[in-house]
Amino acid sequence: MNTPIQSWQDLGVWIVGASSGIGAALAKELARRGARLTLSARRLEAMQALGIEGAKLLPLDVCDQRQLEQACNEVAVQAQVDVVIWMAGIYRPVSTAQYQLGDMIEMTNTNYLSLLYALQHLLPYFLQRSKDPGKHSLGLAIVSSVAGYRGLPKALGYGPSKAALSHLAEVLHLELAPQGVGVWVVHPGFVETPATAINNFKMPALISAQQAAHEIVQGLGRTAFEIHFPLRFTRFMKCLRWLPDRLYFALLRRALGGTEFAQAKQIGNSKA
Repeated sequence: MNTPIQSWQDLGVWIVGASSGIGAALAKELARRGARLTLSARRLEAMQALGIEGAKLLPLDVCDQRQLEQACNEVAVQAQVDVVIWMAGIYRPVSTAQYQLGDMIEMTNTNYLSLLYALQHLLPYFLQRSKDPGKHSLGLAIVSSVAGYRGLPKALGYGPSKAALSHLAEVLHLELAPQGVGVWVVHPGFVETPATAINNFKMPALISAQQAAHEIVQGLGRTAFEIHFPLRFTRFMKCLRWLPDRLYFALLRRALGGTEFAQAKQIGNSKA
């Protein structure tokens, strides 16, 4: 499958989405392991606050195609990146009763389309580097979400964008892994970050960003294509993928106890 990353010492790593949450925790973990880091996010001050000595800070709005092209070129030429960890993403709860097209488009652009734009520059770079017999480990890790496994309430924009990422990662793995470029997809469950702080419900099996970063590093050290955690939650979510549609929808409605669905219905009725 993938060639495991057994040592991060002097490995060039570009983390896109490194200003907070899992990305920030992962940057600190890889710095501790000796990686040569390039960090990108919109907020330069937040990256500076991480205090990672020697890291190259490259401010970037992934939705700006010109900025993205310049960043990819700069990283390829100057940083000699070996591994790209794509974590850029935003989350907003969107239901049918609170549908806002702007939110949908912004999540799609940030979570999915931005990676497509980046790939037009990263793919030629990786394919060229793969021909170098003295190369380091090469790879692309795409952070998706278990929200992409199956449809979930209030995930009208977030879920489909993450499902698209997961599908894209599978196709990339099929074509790149045989050429020596590892491709991993990461499916976290609930992680304590600024993004999930807006949720107004109890998040099962919630873990810290530091725990999530540790799981990602461990996963990249193995050959498996998918990295998912925490297992006590993601294994349950995986089982739901195999359920017949009728049973899945009935089970989810019952599990939510009518709360999410009743709230959506009430909002819809009030708008009508």
